[in-house]
Amino acid sequence: MNLLDYKNCQLCPRDCKVDRAQGQLGVCGETASLRISHIGAHFGEEPSFSGTLGSGTIFFSGCSSRCFFCQNYQISVQHQGEVFTPEQLLDEVKALIRKKVHNLNFVTPDHFWPHIKDLCRGLREEGISVPTVFNSSGYQKAELIGEYAEFMDMFMPDFKFAQGKLALECMKDKDYPEIAVEAIRRMVKAKGPLEPWDPTGEKPAERGVLIRHLVLPGHVENSLEVLKTIYREFGAGIPLSVMSQYRPVPGCAGHPEFERTLQPKE
Repeated sequence: MNLLDYKNCQLCPRDCKVDRAQGQLGVCGETASLRISHIGAHFGEEPSFSGTLGSGTIFFSGCSSRCFFCQNYQISVQHQGEVFTPEQLLDEVKALIRKKVHNLNFVTPDHFWPHIKDLCRGLREEGISVPTVFNSSGYQKAELIGEYAEFMDMFMPDFKFAQGKLALECMKDKDYPEIAVEAIRRMVKAKGPLEPWDPTGEKPAERGVLIRHLVLPGHVENSLEVLKTIYREFGAGIPLSVMSQYRPVPGCAGHPEFERTLQPKE
């Protein structure tokens, strides 16, 4: 694994250009040391990924989106996790695969992409084949999607905001809607809609794209615009996961609309 990949870091749309290889922190809050919060079989993903045996999830610490309401704030903002060497990661992932999980699910992976690419190459060299999932915020650099697609079979991006003003408030980048649409557009072009598409999970997916969206309290109009945008861009055939599990987290203090759960009508 070449640490020079983290020098002048431009792995996400923030384009920090800091030297993470020398210990500097990007907006993601991480250096080039690979920090992971959890590795294991996960049954809380959409059934198409969790199936009956679980999705082999790897939760990476830090995140370049920095949404103040992040539902995984302990990992993304507080950087819960331990540092792994590439060799340790490979060993842990092979142990996970031996448990017969349906896939490898890389959660918030873009700011550690050089490590993930190295891992995938290592698995290929050993003749180990398992479906892979790029599980992300949708806040990805479009020009990197082709490289991701060389190693990932499936994409599960969020589409958080269709309103630039809301994106600016929540993550300090009003350009999120355009960035996410272009990234997802390239994901769909590379892999197509998720298949097989079986919401029961009896036939776990092996290839394609599923888009997630979390409904936010007080911002139903944003969600409606998200759905309209997805339909306009991708038609009726793209699988969606519209999520209602929003809960206030410590970062929501000072943002009154976000300090409550969803109402049933929302």
